[in-house]
Amino acid sequence: MTRVAASPTVALRGLDLAPGTIALWWLGQAGFAVRAGGLVLLVDPFLAPMAERASAPAFDPEDAIGVDVVMCSHEHYDHLDLASLPTIARASPGARFVVPRPLVDAVAAAGVPRARLVGAQPDERIRLDGVTLHPVPARHGVGMADAYTFGRELSNGLYRYLGYVIDDGVARVYHAGDTIVYEGQAERLRALGADVALLPINGRDHFREAAGVVGNMDHREAARLAEEAGVDVLVPMHYDTFAQNLGFPAHLVDVVRHQHPSLAVLIPSRDRPVLYAKAANG
Repeated sequence: MTRVAASPTVALRGLDLAPGTIALWWLGQAGFAVRAGGLVLLVDPFLAPMAERASAPAFDPEDAIGVDVVMCSHEHYDHLDLASLPTIARASPGARFVVPRPLVDAVAAAGVPRARLVGAQPDERIRLDGVTLHPVPARHGVGMADAYTFGRELSNGLYRYLGYVIDDGVARVYHAGDTIVYEGQAERLRALGADVALLPINGRDHFREAAGVVGNMDHREAARLAEEAGVDVLVPMHYDTFAQNLGFPAHLVDVVRHQHPSLAVLIPSRDRPVLYAKAANG
């Protein structure tokens, strides 16, 4: 297993991007470092070392320098890394942390200053300097007892599982978090004008669910959702980190080639960023 030599956040900070150009640097699992609207964002950064990991963390959280925003989708530790978030907060003292509102107390208790926390809910836009975040419901579960729901029963009616659309005013990237496909999801993404979709592809099955593993959409569902949502590019995620919960990007490529040929698929590297550029006139 290898690490990136230095934090991608430093490299992204050095990029000079025009509006409508968004840089994505995959960190493994569902983690991405993003440069958009002049900001550096981390989405679901999972940086804690664990013996169970099939791949090492992308970088040390102490090296998360120059981060403006950290976004987490839900409370599973490979998305809400409570061991690393306080270190990121110290490394980037100006960073704000966006998490589902029911999780604000837990993140504050872990050591992230409460004044820097933003509690997110669907349909409540979060306006930052140069970027707007649109929280989107995700259908998942803390465990199989509450799967597959939006977590509202556990949270006094609040949504506990989220995705986010990152909007720089021209281009928009949807990070789904962990979710299955649900009714109205594609229509919501169309209304938000999502151009790029970062979607899990590890799926779900009887054996993993019997072991308490709450699953996600699979590669076939991800491809169909992306086409119905009208996105330009589908980027698969959540398929590489745990040997017992893998997905297979090659299967996604095959399904798209045969069934959704107008859709582009990007399989990202962990070694460098990729750029999506959209003209202001679309």
